[in-house]
Amino acid sequence: MEIYRAHVLCCGGTGCTSSGSAQIIERFEQKIKENGLDKEVKVIRTGCFGLCEAGPVVIIYPEGTFYSRVKVDDVDEIVSEHLLKGRPVQHLVYKDHATLEQDASKSLDEIEFYKHQKRIALRNCGVIDPENIDEYLAFDGYKALEKALTSMTREQVIEEILKSGLRGRGGGGFPTGMKWKFAAASPGPVKYVACNADEGDPGAFMDRSVLEGDPHSVLEAMAIAGYAIGASEGYIYVRAEYPIAVKRLEIAIGQARDYGLLGEHIFGTDFSFDIHIRLGAGAFVCGEETALMRSIEGKRGEPIPRPPFPAVKGLFAKPTMLNNVETYANVAQIILNGADWFASMGTEKSKGTKVFALGGKINNTGLVEVPMGTTLRTIIYDIGGGIPNGKKFKAVQTGGPSGGCLPEELLDTPVDYDNLIAAGSMMGSGGMIVMDEDNCMVDIARFFLEFTVDESCGKCTPCRVGTRRMLEILNRIVEGKGEMEDIDKLEELAKGIKATALCGLGQTAPNPVLSTLKFFRNEYVAHIRDHVCPAHHCKALLKYVIDPEKCRGCTACARVCPGNAIEGKVKEAHKIDPQKCLKCGACMEKCRFGAISRQ
Repeated sequence: MEIYRAHVLCCGGTGCTSSGSAQIIERFEQKIKENGLDKEVKVIRTGCFGLCEAGPVVIIYPEGTFYSRVKVDDVDEIVSEHLLKGRPVQHLVYKDHATLEQDASKSLDEIEFYKHQKRIALRNCGVIDPENIDEYLAFDGYKALEKALTSMTREQVIEEILKSGLRGRGGGGFPTGMKWKFAAASPGPVKYVACNADEGDPGAFMDRSVLEGDPHSVLEAMAIAGYAIGASEGYIYVRAEYPIAVKRLEIAIGQARDYGLLGEHIFGTDFSFDIHIRLGAGAFVCGEETALMRSIEGKRGEPIPRPPFPAVKGLFAKPTMLNNVETYANVAQIILNGADWFASMGTEKSKGTKVFALGGKINNTGLVEVPMGTTLRTIIYDIGGGIPNGKKFKAVQTGGPSGGCLPEELLDTPVDYDNLIAAGSMMGSGGMIVMDEDNCMVDIARFFLEFTVDESCGKCTPCRVGTRRMLEILNRIVEGKGEMEDIDKLEELAKGIKATALCGLGQTAPNPVLSTLKFFRNEYVAHIRDHVCPAHHCKALLKYVIDPEKCRGCTACARVCPGNAIEGKVKEAHKIDPQKCLKCGACMEKCRFGAISRQ
């Protein structure tokens, strides 16, 4: 076994890869070899570290020095100073948003972004090489599968998952152990295990990061589930837009087969299990379990009525147990550490941790995993670092297109399944988008509803027609053509769609509208009655004006105006003709005297 004095861990997730981490890794390997360090220093491509805002990220162990926003040109200095001379390159060290410190001696647990987190589903992301099964094995990989197959009955495995309190992390929150129990009880010699990796919420990248950083955790959990319910075959349905995740899944499945961890007689037992990948074409509705299974079968991806539920009649009309990626990522740890260990975290009805993709108007954009019950305020301000540029927080949208927007007065809401629903939103799969004072809540509702309209499969009338009628009303409002009666129409349509749509996509589609009406009704009223967008966002309602007291008559604004809407002589106050103004904002950006405002 090779032993190295230092390891250079470089993020190989999608975000850092798009910022050049592959070239950074190549440069590290080249410079390490040139300096004769290739027998002493090992470069490892890992999955996502979580702090995407600081990428590309490089961490050097054993010191644990955290380098952020690394560029290819920085590699030479890191090699010559840190790896050769033992002197961390201070100006490249991550600058903590909370303390504004750049301290090379700080461990990850001391950085504000990480200190409030508890990583279970993400335990190996940013730690191991996801394309090397030996590294997964070194971190107790496949020990849970061995334990289940050699020392636990099927019933005991299911009971352990039940006792843990693990609930589905895909949005529904259904007890995982109960789903396994139903599938196990269904008669028949052929059953299937399926994994929903068709993550499609705007701003969500939790499942993708797990597959990119720790694919074997999902494979191991699916094999455990297969043993528990009596299945010998599994399918992972992953969207084709995740090429890195798909590649690493293919590598992981091949390695597991080579090691005898998938295939016939696993660990010398009578249990045999294999896994196949099926690529989705990006239809959001295929995140719904029955639509997903139809797509795997090669049919049009659209929901079908339930019952019968998939645990009775699912994939290929056989009993099928489906969980999402994050749910599976918890399973091996529950089997290894016990149900009581997992249940000791979280709240009474929401056990364990939850992964969130934190995005929008937030300093620390990235992936976080916190114990259930952590407040929105802790996630947004302590972990997320607050709102950039001194702007004021306005709302946080949780649950993707199916969720709702929660205002500042609800920032102390504990994040779990029941509290978020009570507040007017939902957990969803884990998207969390932060908005500031510049966001128009009417337009935010319109954005998410437009997404749902585009993604509707069109099978049921409430979703196909009802959401489109709601979108037409919202479009009128943001264009300044709304009427006060439109608010009542929106609420009536929303309640009808929620009560009658066929699947979860349609039933939850009105949530962004209902939550913004509940907490930000004044913005709807301002758009309709006053023809004003309080956030100065909706273009049709904007008006640019020049303050004659501040205008110096420099003509800079007039020179950049594409509509020739600005009139005035040199050294005299200018005016904007509202009939000609294109509302592009070029004049406001160009003015050096702050004379132009947006109203």
